Amino acid sequence: MTPDRRVQELFGIELPIIQAPMAGSVLSDMVIAVSEAGGLGSLPCAMLSIEQTRSELLRIRAKTSKPVNVNFFCHRAPQVDRAREREEAWKRRLAGYYAELGIDPTTAVASSGRAAFDGAMCELLEELAPEVVSFHFGLPSDELLARVRRTGAKVLSSATTVDEARWLESNGCDGIVAQGWEAGGHRGMFLTEDIASQVGTMALVPQIVDAVKVPVIAAGGIADARGIVAAFALGASAVQLGTAYLFCPEARISAPYRAALDAAKDDATRLTNVFSGRPARGLANRLVREVGPMSELAPEFPLAGGAVAPLRAKAEQHGSGDFSPLWSGQAARLGRALPAGELTRRLAEETRALLGLAPS
Repeated sequence: MTPDRRVQELFGIELPIIQAPMAGSVLSDMVIAVSEAGGLGSLPCAMLSIEQTRSELLRIRAKTSKPVNVNFFCHRAPQVDRAREREEAWKRRLAGYYAELGIDPTTAVASSGRAAFDGAMCELLEELAPEVVSFHFGLPSDELLARVRRTGAKVLSSATTVDEARWLESNGCDGIVAQGWEAGGHRGMFLTEDIASQVGTMALVPQIVDAVKVPVIAAGGIADARGIVAAFALGASAVQLGTAYLFCPEARISAPYRAALDAAKDDATRLTNVFSGRPARGLANRLVREVGPMSELAPEFPLAGGAVAPLRAKAEQHGSGDFSPLWSGQAARLGRALPAGELTRRLAEETRALLGLAPS
């Protein structure tokens, strides 16, 4: 499909297509389907416990022998004293919604549900040895990264600027995901907090390709064969698609979330911090419009989600996505409701056709 087969050779996969690791929306069934179809299925572990991660990985191993990617966040924990003050202010900002939905305002703030990669997760990787391990928000400590590499896993992380890409390469990444401005979910930014300086996929990919020697994977606004061919023309060795896979029946998303995706327009998304405390692209809903998109009151990542969780749960019980994170990239209108394996194969076939290649 592409003259540059470095990603396929690096990971041992047939197709240069990676399913993005979308925490909270993807479990083993989608990973298995994508990997079996020849792409690289990705299991997001940031919202899973050790026991859940083990269970999902064992299920993957029982269903496929193909390579898989296991993904983790590696953010720094917020400072406790400052975090408590911010959480209280944040809960006061949301108090009117608590009253509207009949939720006790004294309800304890729940855990954010997003954990950073640590020694316990590293031990699990050492035991189960997945082929690929990827990170978001930079990389873990040198000691943890060295342990991951000793398992034989190839290491990926996301860059949103050329400086981040160079940093990742110099710190041992085998490949880099160039995450354009259009991408859904959390920005992988880690050397800057300035979202106004973030770069679109069309401009970012070729600049990162020119700046590093490792293979580059394009991500952001890619949802069909036209986007894949464009990414190859920009110098990418592979593509990573997220929002396109949310339309698959394997996606673990709520009915309101699925309905919002089905109705999405090209200008429907916003970068917002109201659901986690960190910029992430999602479909605009009531909370985003009324409190965000970017709120100075939102506690540091990942704490903002704790006070929002009761609102989300109550609203979803009544079929509303007003308080749910509806992560989506800017190309949601191109989504197709196909099983994940079929979508992967069809993307490959359509890309070959556009490139004038014979079917595989």
